[in-house]
Amino acid sequence: MHQSLSQLRSYAASLLSVAVLFFLVAACGNDKGKVESVSMLYGTSSKVWVTDKQTDAAGDKVKQTAATEDMEISFASNGTYSGSQSGKYAFDQAAKTITLTKDGDTTSSTFQVETLTDDKLTLVGTSGAKLQLKKK
Repeated sequence: MHQSLSQLRSYAASLLSVAVLFFLVAACGNDKGKVESVSMLYGTSSKVWVTDKQTDAAGDKVKQTAATEDMEISFASNGTYSGSQSGKYAFDQAAKTITLTKDGDTTSSTFQVETLTDDKLTLVGTSGAKLQLKKK
C-alpha cells in the first residue's frame, strides 16, 4: 500500500508538471492583450507595418484584395503616420488606444489596441472589426 501511494504521488506530480508546461507554452505563444510601449509602434525612428489579416465584427475572416494585401502604414517617432493616407497619431498606453487624424481633416478615428509587440499590431474598430498588422 505504501509503495502504491508513493507511485500515485509521483504520477500526480508528473501530471502537474506537464500541465504547467502546457500552460506556459500556451501563454507565451499568445500576445493577445499584450500592449507594450509606444516605441514598439515606431521602433528606433519609424517602422512599416503590413496587413496580416482582417476580420469583421462577427470574427469572420475578410478576404484580402490585392490593394489591402499591399497596404502599408508607417508610424514615426514624431507622432506622424504615412501610407495610403498620412497624418498624426496619438497613442494612449493606459487606455490602449490609438487615434489617427488624417492630414487636412478635423475628425479622427480611434481604435482599441488589442496587441502591440515588436512585430505584431492588432487594431479593433468601434464595430468590433479587427485589423492585424505585422512588421514588414
